[in-house]
Amino acid sequence: MRAFLLMTSITLLATAPAAAQRFGGNDPVCLQTWEWGGSSTIACQYRSWEACRAGAASLSAMCLPNPYVQRPSEPSRRRPLR
Repeated sequence: MRAFLLMTSITLLATAPAAAQRFGGNDPVCLQTWEWGGSSTIACQYRSWEACRAGAASLSAMCLPNPYVQRPSEPSRRRPLR
């Protein structure tokens, strides 16, 4: 019974931590780059699609929109009170 409890506690404590959020930054365009072995990285540091395409030139990469970008809220269009 002790061996079972010991193995269970080791298994629970030795699990890998959860992956961090893959998208970072507040820029609207991200560059996803593939690396040897199938892994990829995503860098959200581009203000325009043209800048991202220039960064992706000659790389195994593609540009994509940042789904976590904080866009400024639009002012409400309420009619004035009379």
